[in-house]
Amino acid sequence: MDRSLASLDGRTAIVTGGANGIGKGIAMGLASFGANVVIADKDGDAAQKTAAEIARKGVRALPYTVDVREFDQVKAMTKATLDNFGKINILVNNVGGTFKSNFLDVAEKGWDALIRINLKSAFYCTKSIADEMVRLKTGGAIIQVTSIEAWRAAPGYAVYSACKAGLENFTWTMALELAQHKIRVNSIAPDVIVTPGVNLSAKPEDSERYNRTIPLQRVGNIEDVAGAAVYLASDMSSFVTGQTIHVDGGNYASKGWIRDPSGNWVTGH
Repeated sequence: MDRSLASLDGRTAIVTGGANGIGKGIAMGLASFGANVVIADKDGDAAQKTAAEIARKGVRALPYTVDVREFDQVKAMTKATLDNFGKINILVNNVGGTFKSNFLDVAEKGWDALIRINLKSAFYCTKSIADEMVRLKTGGAIIQVTSIEAWRAAPGYAVYSACKAGLENFTWTMALELAQHKIRVNSIAPDVIVTPGVNLSAKPEDSERYNRTIPLQRVGNIEDVAGAAVYLASDMSSFVTGQTIHVDGGNYASKGWIRDPSGNWVTGH
């Protein structure tokens, strides 16, 4: 096995929601391994700043202001990427969002908003960019950022978790349909990841809780997700498609098992 399998030199990646948080971490990670990156984000100013950081790594970066909930804007982004780079090798559908609410309190407007940001955006980007990968016969890697909530019940987040579960199934089906075109489709399912928008308490009692409930005894960080994305984008995973990498410290595997104060594993089942 050669280290060159990890290289993304000369490849072009689009990262939606790439200006901040997990998306920025993924974009920076791909750039660190040689990819040119399109920072696709509604926040144009933040996209400009992230693109400037990426450019300092010696690769090309294109900030692109786009609302991926609008298909016409997605198609325009795809064209701009091809005009600037001539190809698209990697797509990371990172955009998503949610709000906490009991299901009985969710209005139709809220349901539709979550469908648009979590499912329609991924459909639009996958459709537009996969079409070009097929036309250019380049193959490629498509990565969906889902959530641990796609794999378990999520009280207070019923619509969000349904969207993410749908995105997981979309990943599996696209992996089969696009395989003949040498396009691999996989997903990353994080649990809580520390980002500027996720403020986890540093109180001692909270640290103790994380140590008991997360098997690896820490919360995740952006680099944890970026590492999984680099693997799925590179030739290290050339025989991997239709799979999910759970970046959650072991929480999905634990399925309700936690440590008691003495360190023994217990479950409420």
